Amino acid sequence: MALWARQASRWCHLLKAACAAEFRGRLRGCSSTAQACHGFSPRALLPSPNDVLPWRLQAYRHVSVGSCSPPDCAKDGSFSSPESNWPLPVKQEQTKPETLPDLNEKTLYEDWDDVPPSSALEEISEEEAVQIIAEPLLPLHSSTLRDYVDHSETLAKLVHLGVDLSQVEKRQKAGQLLLTLDFEKDIRKILLFLKDVGVEDDQLGPFLTKNPYILGEDLETLETRVAYLKSKKFGKAEIAQMVSRAPYLLLFSVERLDNRLGFFKKELGLSVKKTKDLVIRLPRLLTGKLEPVKENLQVCQIELGFQRNEIQQIVFKTPKILTASKKRLKQTFDYLHNIMGIPHHMLTRFPQVFNSKLLRIKERHMFLTFLGRAQYDPAQPSYISLDQLVSLPDEVFCTEIAKASIQDFEKFLKTL
Repeated sequence: MALWARQASRWCHLLKAACAAEFRGRLRGCSSTAQACHGFSPRALLPSPNDVLPWRLQAYRHVSVGSCSPPDCAKDGSFSSPESNWPLPVKQEQTKPETLPDLNEKTLYEDWDDVPPSSALEEISEEEAVQIIAEPLLPLHSSTLRDYVDHSETLAKLVHLGVDLSQVEKRQKAGQLLLTLDFEKDIRKILLFLKDVGVEDDQLGPFLTKNPYILGEDLETLETRVAYLKSKKFGKAEIAQMVSRAPYLLLFSVERLDNRLGFFKKELGLSVKKTKDLVIRLPRLLTGKLEPVKENLQVCQIELGFQRNEIQQIVFKTPKILTASKKRLKQTFDYLHNIMGIPHHMLTRFPQVFNSKLLRIKERHMFLTFLGRAQYDPAQPSYISLDQLVSLPDEVFCTEIAKASIQDFEKFLKTL
C-alpha cells in the first residue's frame, strides 16, 4: 500500500508539472469530476507494485505528446482534483517533482552540434577527389631501413645526425632495435651521455653507425661502466679516446672489463701503469677476442724465438702485434731475420717494422743492396736503422738514406 501511494504521488506531480499552466485556469471553472484528460484515467494507469518502471514510461508518454487537456466543465459545475480522491497518506507525502528529459526525436536532432557523418558510398566531385592525398603504406616487411625513414621520426633524426643506416642494417637485429626506439624518450639521453663522456658532436653519427646497440642499453648501466674506468685511474680524456676508438667498449660489463685488464697484466707481466697505457693506445684489446692474442703470444715465443722480456717490450711498443695475422707476422720475421740478418735484439728495439708491408721492406732492402748501402749494424759506418728503412716517404728515403734520386728508385723497381 505504501509503494502504491508513493507511485501515485509521483504520477500526480509529473502530471502537474507537464500541464500546470493550462490546468490552473480550467480547474477553477470546472466542476465535473469526470475523467480529466479525454479518457485519461489516473487510477486506471496506477501501476501495480511489480510494474513500477513501465508505468512511469507510460505516464510520461501521455503527458509529453500534448494530447491531454482538461474538460470544459463537469456536470455539477465543479472539478474535483485527483488528489481529493486519493488516500490520506498520499496527501501527506510531499515529494519534489521529477523532471524528465524530452526525448522528442526532432528536438534531439536540433540540439546536436555535430553533423552526422557522411556515408562512405556518398558521391564526391572530381575537384574533391583530386584533393585527397593518400599516405604511402608502411611496409610490413623490408630488407632496408630506407623504406621506413619517411614514417619514422627516430630514423629521420638519426640520418640527420650522420648515422649511415645502410651500414646499420647489416648488423644483426640493429634495424629492428632502431624501429622500436623513440628519439626523445630513448635516444636523446644516450646522446647526451656520449657527449658527456667525450665523444665529439661530429663523431656521434659514425659512432652510432658502428655501435647502434648502445641505444638499447640502460643509462645507469653505462654510467656504472664509465665509473669503473675512472676507478682504475683512467682520466676523462683517456676514457674519451678509448670509447671513440673502440665503440663497443661500453657494451662490456664491469666484470668483463676487469678480467681483460687482469689478463694482459698477467700474461705480459706488465705493471699497472704499462697495462693502462697499452689499452689506451689499443682499446680494442678490451673488446676483441682473446684467442688470437694468445696464439700470437705463442708464435712470438715458440716459433719466432723471442724471450719473455723481449715480447713485453715488443708488445708495449707495438700493441697491434697482438692482433696481427699470424701468417703475416711469420713471413715478416722470416725476411727480416733470415734474409736481411736482423738479430732478435734489433727487432725488439724497432718492433714497428712488423706493422709495415712486407713488399715495402723487400723493395727498399733490395735497392739498398743494389747500391751497396744495406748496412743495419749500428756498430758499422753508414748504419741504417729499421725505423728509417720503413717509415720515411720514398723521396726522403732516396735522397737521405739511399743517396739516389726517386727516378733511379722507380727505374730499379721496374726491373724486378
